[in-house]
Amino acid sequence: MEHRKLKITELNRISAEEFKKADKLPLVVILDNVRSLHNIGSVFRTSDAFRVECIYLCGITATPPHPEMHKTALGAEFTVDWKYVNNAVEAVDNLRQEGYVVFSVEQAENSIMLEDMRLEQGKRYAVVLGNEVKGVQQEVIDHSDGCIEIPQYGTKHSLNVSVTAGIVIWDLFKQLKTL
Repeated sequence: MEHRKLKITELNRISAEEFKKADKLPLVVILDNVRSLHNIGSVFRTSDAFRVECIYLCGITATPPHPEMHKTALGAEFTVDWKYVNNAVEAVDNLRQEGYVVFSVEQAENSIMLEDMRLEQGKRYAVVLGNEVKGVQQEVIDHSDGCIEIPQYGTKHSLNVSVTAGIVIWDLFKQLKTL
């Protein structure tokens, strides 16, 4: 079996205009006080790959356009819808009022391990990802419907926020695309 690497012209990617019109995953990503422009750009790129509905940028999280963000987003900051909300609690409350089920991604009492997470048909979801050092603010957790935790088996107690986003978005994508 041959495994020739595909050329970029063979990938049949949709255009930015087609992306804007395409059906989106019923998932919103909330970045709560994420400092690193590279992390923000990476979340945009992952959100583009899985057609996430929207990214909410909260607190100190920078907004596009920005050259440092573009280095990792590679243009996804122009395709994925985004909204700036000063306070992540306000973002969570607004989304819950609109019918979203909101989970903070955090190591917390009674959190649901990502592998045990079961999504329901017809529901829309949002996930909150927190600051690189402090994580998701307790007040944001208090306003969420629950917490999702990624199980970890090594000596470290956390993952980079952009890696966390990739793992969580991929896992939820697999469930949401089959519902």
